[in-house]
Formats: sequence, C-alpha cells, structure tokens
Amino acid sequence: MIYSARRPAMANGVVLRKSYTAVSVHNIFLDTAAGYAAHEFLHEPSGAHDRDRTGARSITYVEARQRVADLQQAYVTAGFGRGHRIAVALDNRPEFFLHFLALNALGASIVPLNAAMSAAEIGYLVAHADVAAIITHAAHAAHIRAAARAEVPVQLIAADDGRFDIPAPFGEGRATDDEAALLYTSGTTGKPKGCMLTNSYFREIGALYTALGGYCTFSPGLERLITPLPVTHMNALCCSFMAMLMTGGCLVQLDRFHPSTWWQSLRAARATCFHYLGVMPAMLLNAPASNADDMSAQVRFAFGAGADPRHHQPFEQRFGVPLIEAWAMTETGAGAWITANAEPRHVGTRCFGRAPASLDWRIVDEAQRDVARGSPGELWVRHKGSDTRRGFFAGYYKDAAATAAAWEGDWFHTGDVVRIDAAGSFYFVDRLKNVVRRSGENIAAVEVESALLEHAAVQACAVAPIADDVRGEEVCALLVLKDPARASALLANEIQQHCLNALAYYKAPGYVCFVAKLPQTASQKLARGEIRALAASQIETGGAIDLRAGKRRPGAAR
Repeated sequence: MIYSARRPAMANGVVLRKSYTAVSVHNIFLDTAAGYAAHEFLHEPSGAHDRDRTGARSITYVEARQRVADLQQAYVTAGFGRGHRIAVALDNRPEFFLHFLALNALGASIVPLNAAMSAAEIGYLVAHADVAAIITHAAHAAHIRAAARAEVPVQLIAADDGRFDIPAPFGEGRATDDEAALLYTSGTTGKPKGCMLTNSYFREIGALYTALGGYCTFSPGLERLITPLPVTHMNALCCSFMAMLMTGGCLVQLDRFHPSTWWQSLRAARATCFHYLGVMPAMLLNAPASNADDMSAQVRFAFGAGADPRHHQPFEQRFGVPLIEAWAMTETGAGAWITANAEPRHVGTRCFGRAPASLDWRIVDEAQRDVARGSPGELWVRHKGSDTRRGFFAGYYKDAAATAAAWEGDWFHTGDVVRIDAAGSFYFVDRLKNVVRRSGENIAAVEVESALLEHAAVQACAVAPIADDVRGEEVCALLVLKDPARASALLANEIQQHCLNALAYYKAPGYVCFVAKLPQTASQKLARGEIRALAASQIETGGAIDLRAGKRRPGAAR
C-alpha cells in the first residue's frame, strides 16, 4: 500500500484511512503490517554493532507488530502516555524503531539521543527536553546515567530481544498532542535547538518521498533500503524509515558507514537503494577497482546530498548507481524539499533539482531583495497556498523567538546560499550559517568556540570549516593565546583533548592554528569570511597543526 498526503490510502480498492490527518505513524504501521505481515520490516546485517555476532537478523511486520504491542503495554503499565517525552539512546538498532512505534501509539514523543555526545551535552538535552525517562542499553548505561539528572529514570533493554521493564516516568507530560519526536539540531547560537516534529510531519515526508517518481520510484513490498545514517538525524528518523513503512519495504539500518564492507553489506542485504552522505562517494572511490564494482543490476538509486562535484560522475560510471541529490532541512521537512530525481540532473555541478509545484521560494540578497536568475542569494521557502507551514516543523521547543525569526515575513529563512538557472534548476553554493558540515554532522562554530574559551591558555578564538577530501569539511580553530610563547604542538593537543572532554568527538578541532589576532568587522565582530580565508591560508602554508588523528569515535580502534 502506498499512502498519499493528497488522497486516502487504498488497498484492493478499499480506503484505509478516511481521516488522513488523524493518522499517526503507528496507525500507518498497523495498516502496512496487515498488508505485508510476512515481509521483512527491519533487517540488521551480520556484524553490525557487535563484531562477535556472526548472524544477520530480521524482523517481519507481523513479528514487529507483536513486539510493539508488548512494549506499548509495558509503557502503559508503567504510567507513560500522551504528552510524555522519552529520550531513546539505542544507536541505529532495530529496537529504536520498535520503541518509537510503541510510544507513538500512546501519543508520547521521543527524543533521539546520540550517546557519543559528552556528558554535558547529553545533560543539556535531557534537561531542556523535559524527558520522563531515558531508554538505552548496557554499552551506554554508565555514560548516560552520569549525564542525566538523578531523578530521571534510565532504563536498560536487552538489545537482541527488547526485554523491557521500566519504572514510572519522571514528571508530567510536556509534548503537544501531535508531537511524535523532538529532534535536536545544531544552531548558530551555541546550544542545539529542539525541533518539534509532528505525526503529520512524518506522514508528509513519507508521502512526498514515495511519490517522487523518476529515479526515486518505490515498488510496494519489494524495496530494501539500506542506510548508515544516524537515527538522531531527520534523514534516517523520517525519510528512509517512512519510505519503507509506507510501501511495505524493509529498512536495513547499519550501525554506521563501513567503507571496506559497504558493497558486501548491500549484496548480503539484497538492498535495492541506499541513502548516502556527501563523504561516502569519495571514500568508496578510494577503494581499488574490482570487476564486481558495477551494482546497477541490484541497486537502482542512491539518495542523499552533498556529493563532491569531482566524485559525482566518476562514482556513477564506476558503480552504475545514480546519486540523486536533494535539498531539505530538519525544519523544512516535506514542506520545502527539492530533489534531482529526473533529468536533467546536471551531474557534478551541485544541482539538487527543480522546485515542486507545491513550493513557494525566493532567492534574496543581504537587503532581502530578490536577485536575478543566475545570481547567488539566500533561499527562502514556504508551502504554497494558505497553509504556508504545511509539512514544516512545529517550531523550536522553548524558543518562540528563534521560531519567529526563522519565519520572519512568513518565509522560512534557510541560511543556505543557492542560485537558480534559466531552466529552473537549483544549485547549492554555500551556507550563511556559521556551521561546519563534517561527515553529515552540523557543528555550530559558536559551540566549539565556547568550549575553547574555557581553556585557561586561550585568550580569543574563532572556528572555521576547512575542506576535507574524506569528511567534506573539518573543524579548524584559530587561537589567540594569553601567552603567545606557549604556542606548541603539545599545547594544541592539550586543547584538543579539552574539547574532546567537553564535546562530542567530531566537534573537536581537527586543526589548530596559533595566530596573533583575529580578523574583525568595523563593529568588532568576528569577520567570518576573512577567518575562513585565514584558516585556509594557514593550512596551505603549513601554519596549522594537524590533529585529525586524535578525533576518534568512542571505542574505535586506534
């Protein structure tokens, strides 16, 4: 069955849901499970998460329905219900989605939690989100418990079978009736912002994605979509999950991206499509060529964003899989989503397609005036018609001012610089926001700068993105020291370790540059454009200390 946001879902000519707007993610799951009971719903490849486990495992729709019902009853018995928020730190495991569906059935909301964050970061999110409990597994238990307030229950599950016995929730529910998830995304003001995502947000994404057509065509009951993207991001939480849920497909969720075994995993999982980050094509092209490289007989398309123009065409020629570039944000959801799912795709140009008929858009200059076609400017978007926020997030939690600023003038201000050609194709140019985009993670420069300033040796600092062939961008820190004579590789390593203790590992500086002063504007603000140029110059002339080897996922082998 394929759901549509514009007409009722049908199965053998029977309307499944007459009141589409009342349908929750769990309702859609139940309808799909009824039509595809014996089909695989969730698949975990061999070796994911646990290197000692040799066998893959799958969960069919009918099996998932029973497990979700059991979890739902456990939550009810414990006292959870509508309005509660539960933080879920289960990595990219199938259990994450089972708990999501069970909580969604109760009208509760989830807060996906990245356990790789520091204790301070986790503590902030848990407190800010007003969570009633945290669900995790043994590998993260000590870290999560140390980060959360003592009164918030932390419940462990047995990951392989989902055994679950939770104590009563902490506090009253705070989520609105239709909130399905509170997803945190890095902003430019330092602290992450909580994007409130409703059931309709999830439905609209699934309906739009599965109806795109062209290269992105989904055959009901036949697709197997594999993704290594984290469930703490909108792409994996909403796009790939809802696409499979709304077409009776199987979601193959990897723990993370493993370049050396990527194609092996796709073959073993019988994947028909996959999702990617911009850094993945570059890493896969680095592997030695093989007679088995052509995957066109099995994999029909890959969906993602940010492919390096240098790698786009070589990847498609070598592996036989079209890389379908798209543009969206956590905030925009399906309300503003542009995809290069049909020709001309303008491969290798950062083209991300043409605007759908449902999208109103503007490209403006610094004075908020529309620019001429072909000229770059900030992209403003909204849904066409009277409901201009249809498909978008419901707002930033506890931050009405930031929500209002983002929607100033009834246009959502994306912070992305784009251009459009005479035929209507959009091209990504740059970001206005002071963000480093490393391996798909948005890193707020201000957040890293705040951590750097806490080091006793640092007088002033600025963070800038540096182009990186593997990660897309890397974090470069320009530091003015209180005592310039202390500048050394030893101090740079000490400062990086300080950041590793305070932030998630990927946010720490990969490069450190000691400078005499930082470029400033006439109003004594950091001149971000000049800082980027200075950082690039330091790299090119050997003035930067390369600390990239010190950035490792917790538990990763050195």
